[in-house]
Amino acid sequence: MKVLIAADSFKGSASSKQVAAYLAAGLREAQADVDVSQVPIADGGEGTVESLVSACGGKIYRTEVVGPLGESVDANWAMLSHNQAVIELAQAAGLPLVKGKLHPLAATTYGVGQLLAQAIKHGAKRIYLGLGGSASTDGGVGLAQALGGHFLDAKGAEVKLGGGHLKEICQVDLTALDKKLAGIEIIGLADVTNPLTGPLGAAAVFGPQKGASAAEVQFLDASLAHLAQVVAKVRAGSYQVSPGAGAAGGTGYGLLAFLGGRLRPGIETIMELIGLEKKLVDQDLVITGEGRLDGQSLNGKAPLGIAKLAKKQGLPVIAVTGGVGAEIESVYKAGIDLVLSSTTRPMPVEEAIKQAPSLIKAAGYTALKAYLLGR
Repeated sequence: MKVLIAADSFKGSASSKQVAAYLAAGLREAQADVDVSQVPIADGGEGTVESLVSACGGKIYRTEVVGPLGESVDANWAMLSHNQAVIELAQAAGLPLVKGKLHPLAATTYGVGQLLAQAIKHGAKRIYLGLGGSASTDGGVGLAQALGGHFLDAKGAEVKLGGGHLKEICQVDLTALDKKLAGIEIIGLADVTNPLTGPLGAAAVFGPQKGASAAEVQFLDASLAHLAQVVAKVRAGSYQVSPGAGAAGGTGYGLLAFLGGRLRPGIETIMELIGLEKKLVDQDLVITGEGRLDGQSLNGKAPLGIAKLAKKQGLPVIAVTGGVGAEIESVYKAGIDLVLSSTTRPMPVEEAIKQAPSLIKAAGYTALKAYLLGR
């Protein structure tokens, strides 16, 4: 029998590639002659670069850039075939880079712009930018500054980095940026549809997880609204209400308004790039998964996108997850036939992370036994 594994990473414990390897080991223990195909997958967040390079080929580069709080960080990005590049925002401006020192007003996307500049320097004509996991709420201003955009205060001086300085912007000059990006297509990968501002906007919904207090959320929301008002003088279009404008602290807005890019659902785009639909042909079973599954997983998460594609070919889908949350029944309604938790007993998160290889392997074993039982 043939089984295809396409699982997202278990954040903090195993990459997409590792999860697939652990599951495959469990499958082979359950049935030695099982034919296993491993396809690392991502939804535009963590693991996107590794997933696309593994599936499509390419070269990973490591570049020193400005981190979210102004420190130097080493960020991975990749060149694919046909002058295409893939970048993860989180590599240069992600929450994992500011552990223990969250500073929502100071965090910037400047390093992300530096990565875009590197990709262009290497000949990229189309750049995929994963917008998951940001620590910033700067509306993509830092990113644009790194590419030659100018955001000036009342005295004509460049504003400092970070969302805390957006209200100081009085004038925007994107002339140099436009020249640098001429002929370059930029596609943002996002799994959220939030607008830039308001109760469903970047600051209100995502600010608290980046360390913003209630007062800071209000300040950042007003700052983003001010930014959009100033930018409207040089860029026609209501970008602030576009679905996904609020992604990555408003970087979705910046990608649309400053870079002339477009936004696409992350998992759909990645499945297209790796040709997952063709890989599903002649398979008997699909195993997917990620660190946690619950009702919110319907919003663009990898396992649900994979299940939707698998159901087109009438394939059974088993999802392995580190944790099961509320409203899990909605996941079943969306095409997943069985959800298996890799943690089979109560245990501290630290222990689950430490034991991830053996726990995920055991879940793979159980998944195949469950499938065989139903045949």
